[in-house]
Amino acid sequence: MPVGKEAPLHLKPIDGVRIGTAKAGIRQQERDDVTVFEISESARVEAIFTKNVFCAAPVLVAKQHLSETDTGYLLVNSGNANAGLGDEGLIAALTCCESLARETNCKTNKVLPFSTGVIGETLPVDKLVGSLPEAISNLSEDNWLAAAKAIMTTDTRSKGCSRSFELDGETITITGIAKGSGMIRPDMATMLAYIATDLPISQNILKHCIKAASAVSFNAITVDGDTSTNDAVVLMATGKANVKEIETKGDERCEAFLVELVHVFQHLSEAIVRDGEGATKVITIEVEQAISTKDAREVAYTVAQSPLVKTAFFASDPNWGRILAAVGRAPVKCLDVGKIDIFLGNVCIVKKGQRSSAYTEEAGTAVMSSEEITVRIVLAQGQCSASVLTCDLSYDYVKINAEYRS
Repeated sequence: MPVGKEAPLHLKPIDGVRIGTAKAGIRQQERDDVTVFEISESARVEAIFTKNVFCAAPVLVAKQHLSETDTGYLLVNSGNANAGLGDEGLIAALTCCESLARETNCKTNKVLPFSTGVIGETLPVDKLVGSLPEAISNLSEDNWLAAAKAIMTTDTRSKGCSRSFELDGETITITGIAKGSGMIRPDMATMLAYIATDLPISQNILKHCIKAASAVSFNAITVDGDTSTNDAVVLMATGKANVKEIETKGDERCEAFLVELVHVFQHLSEAIVRDGEGATKVITIEVEQAISTKDAREVAYTVAQSPLVKTAFFASDPNWGRILAAVGRAPVKCLDVGKIDIFLGNVCIVKKGQRSSAYTEEAGTAVMSSEEITVRIVLAQGQCSASVLTCDLSYDYVKINAEYRS
């Protein structure tokens, strides 16, 4: 079961974005698995994609289409990744884009395709294309929740967030959905995320905002250290709100918007970790006083991705030596172990590189028994810091992934 926080009950519509879902039966027959986003002509769209060099066909096509023209539609399927198939995958992705373009009377390159699911299996194009009329027929601004469910794979619950705030006397809204549960490690993970706002924003500022918000959210989480072939985060700004367009970073409204956007991005990324495959606990790894942010992130990720550390959390076992060992093998130059302090919650377990004289096994066990745990690592070398969100590694993670294709 996912850790804490329930699935969203309501998501606010965004003027200029309509969504339709349909059941294509790509991998399962129980729920919708195809989603179409229709985006207004006034909108601007930015996206960031996986850095896995074996990126899937829809990623290649989406990147190309995004570089060529304004985006009018997003086409998403779950159940099949359309990855690792070479030209066959590219033809399948383009065929789906062409089909949606014909149905909606737009150019093919105005469609961005996205797929998530099993890698290396042929995408059933006929099923997907056959579902498009149904998806188009139920396009609505109120279908965010339906879309959040339709994009799921091994997720146990849908993930979404809405946030409204005042800007220049007008109410601005941001709504987003995401999927992801396993193969989660930036940049980014087996995850898809779609976020929209009605705020008018220039293309350059939209690009700045998606990168800045992702850096402290989707690119600061890990479930199992694996990076998928299909990851994407899409940010849409429809420009429908009656306020002046944000054109520069120096505009104070840009920072105000970014604060709200980060809240939505972090809510969605946290929901992914909380729904990590087999997860029973959520752990925050905080690294402080590093020489650089890069060093802090390397230490945080090394600890967060250690199978031995993660299984200790699952067992509520305060085996702090595993944390210490992970810190020591982080790819960071010139760590002075004689200065390092490590805390499990508020309990100091390592002081200046060795077991704290005040530490007791009982205190460590009490912290490890919690559903939400913070590990704080103080390197005492500089002023930089980083934080990574992760989860434990349970029997169920192995079971889920061993049975993934069965």
